[in-house]
Amino acid sequence: MDYKTAVKRIGRGEIAPIYVCYGGEAYLIQELISRLTDKLVEPEHKAFAVTRYDLAETPVESVIEEAETLPFMVPRKLVVASNALFLTGAKESNKVEHRLEKLTEYMKSPVDYSVLIFTVDAEKLDERKKIVKSLKEADVLVPCTMLSADELTQWVAQEARRRGFEFAPGVVDRLILYTGTSLQALTKEVEKCGLFAGQGGTLTADDLEQLVSRTTEQNIFQLIEHIVQMQMDPAFTMLNELLRRKEEPIKIVMLVARQFRIMFQVKDLMSQGYSQQQIASQIGLHPYGVKIAAGQANRFDLKRLGSILQQLADLDFQMKSGRIDKVLGLELFLLKLAS
Repeated sequence: MDYKTAVKRIGRGEIAPIYVCYGGEAYLIQELISRLTDKLVEPEHKAFAVTRYDLAETPVESVIEEAETLPFMVPRKLVVASNALFLTGAKESNKVEHRLEKLTEYMKSPVDYSVLIFTVDAEKLDERKKIVKSLKEADVLVPCTMLSADELTQWVAQEARRRGFEFAPGVVDRLILYTGTSLQALTKEVEKCGLFAGQGGTLTADDLEQLVSRTTEQNIFQLIEHIVQMQMDPAFTMLNELLRRKEEPIKIVMLVARQFRIMFQVKDLMSQGYSQQQIASQIGLHPYGVKIAAGQANRFDLKRLGSILQQLADLDFQMKSGRIDKVLGLELFLLKLAS
């Protein structure tokens, strides 16, 4: 089942006896565990009803024994077992041996007073393994992978509605640009925005500028956005602000070059017929970052992007070898782009 289906079923009280949560988005895994905990366990009973194991240190048969043991002072309990690497193709460095036949047997007749949750930080499970095939047939695999660009935007908007406010048009995208794609970080910023907007309120772009602090990387991303849009006055203003904060010009050049390199890669792969999701996997970037880079790259052809990257490489060499003043070099680069 996918993540949304799992959440809906939990909300309706349709609880599976076993869940296997895998993927690189740790926040979604913890959120699913929290939803199960809130649905099954009273707050005052959590100390008795939730047991956690690390499968790098504990054999799976011990986890099964815990699940089969009657709960103490509570009607139902959760058993959470992390690092289920035996479900992946990764080589396990620990010496713990897991008797997977015990899990197979348990799946045939799980107890009704325990919910067993396995988690593993892996984008894919090894579907060649018999145990993974069995879990897939039981429909208990829940992928918690990175959200696509559109899913991320929808997720932020839903988080806002859950807190009783909404974002003005375009503000969600700006929040993601300022905060990054970490769901943990976005949750904190949405919570802050909700406190400012109040119940039934709408958070505007001006409000966001007051509330959300930007990292150096995000300020440089904004600088690049001005460059791409050929908005040179704001670009120089942003550059001067970065320099006023004592940011190293060579670091600025490096980060600008990184974004133009991503734009080059995205444009090149899109010309070969790759989708944005495929490109994200290919170059190891979040799908939202690919979406932004694709929009930026539309203003340039590949030859122009290659030329800009060469200019940045030359500028980097001149700065490091002392052949040009660092600030002057950056300013000349922006002027050349504008010409």
